[in-house]
Amino acid sequence: MTTGRDVLVGVDGSQASFAALDWAVGEAAVKDWPLRLVCGYTLPRFANGSLDAAYASLSNDAVTKGAKGVLDEAVAHAKAKGVQASGEAKIGDAAGVLVEESKQAGLAVVGTRGRGGFAERLLGTVSSALPVHSHCPTVVVPLGDRAKDGEAREFQPVRHIVVGVDGSKAAQVALRIAFDEALAWGAELTAISSMPMAAGSSLFAWAPGPVDQGAILDELEAELERILQAEVANRTLPADFKLNHHAMDGSASALMVEFSEQVDLLVVGSRGRGGFSGLLLGSTSQAVLHHAACPVMVVPARIGDAAEAASSEAAPPNDE
Repeated sequence: MTTGRDVLVGVDGSQASFAALDWAVGEAAVKDWPLRLVCGYTLPRFANGSLDAAYASLSNDAVTKGAKGVLDEAVAHAKAKGVQASGEAKIGDAAGVLVEESKQAGLAVVGTRGRGGFAERLLGTVSSALPVHSHCPTVVVPLGDRAKDGEAREFQPVRHIVVGVDGSKAAQVALRIAFDEALAWGAELTAISSMPMAAGSSLFAWAPGPVDQGAILDELEAELERILQAEVANRTLPADFKLNHHAMDGSASALMVEFSEQVDLLVVGSRGRGGFSGLLLGSTSQAVLHHAACPVMVVPARIGDAAEAASSEAAPPNDE
C-alpha cells in the first residue's frame, strides 16, 4: 500500500491534462497535500543509417525541451492556485511512468483525450494499465467539452459522491476511500448496490420458477445497510454528514454512468465479483470510463491487501 501523502498528476500539455490538473489542485487543497506533476515522454528512435546523428540529437533535444516546457507551465498553473507543487520530466512510456510513480503517491490523477500521453492511452490499448496496476487510487477526469453546451466545463468542487458496493473485499476498500473523500470535501455520500433483474437476465436463468424481485432487492438493501453500519462504526462522523444508500435493479455500468450526470465523483473498486468493483476487469470498464460525465476514482484492491499485511506486521506478538 502506498504511504504517500501527495497527489500525483500526469500532464502532457493537452486541454484534458489541464482539466485533470485543476481537479487535482482542488483535491490537494482540501487534503492539504502537495502536488507532484510528472510529464512522461519518449525520444524518437531512428533506424541505423536512416538519419544522421546530428539530426537525431536535435530531435531528442527538441522533445526534451518541449516536455520540460509543458511541465513548467503546469507547475506554474498549480502554484498560481495556491498549492504546493513540484514537477519532473521522465523518459519512458507515459502509463508505465505513472504506475511506477504511484508507489510513492496518495492519489494519481489523469485526464482523458490527451496528445498520445497518459490520458489518451488510458482509453486506448492500455486502458486498464494505470487503474489496475497503480499502487494508489486513480482518478480519471473526463474532458470538460462533454458539457451539454459544448463549452469547456470548469472545475466543480466535489459535493456529491457515489460509490458502488457489491460486498466484495475490493468494494469494501473502495467504500473506505469514498468515506475519506466525502469527509475531506464535506460532500454527501451515496452508496449503491445493483442487480440486473430484467426478463431474460442470465442471473436467474437457473431459477425453477418466478423470481420475487422485490424480495431480492430487499435482501440487497439489508446487506448494503449492514456493510455501511460496519464502516460507520469505525469512524467519527460529523453531525451533518449525509449518507444515503440504494439497492437498484440494473447493470452496474449503466447506473454509474447515469449517476455521473448528477454527481461530482464516482468511486469503484477493482478486482470484484463482476459488479461495481469488477468494472475495470471486464467490458463494463470501457462504458464507465468512456461515458462518465464526472471524474471516476478507481481504488485497487491491493491497497486493502497491503494494509492488512502492514497491520499484521505491526501487531504485538502473542505470548500465549
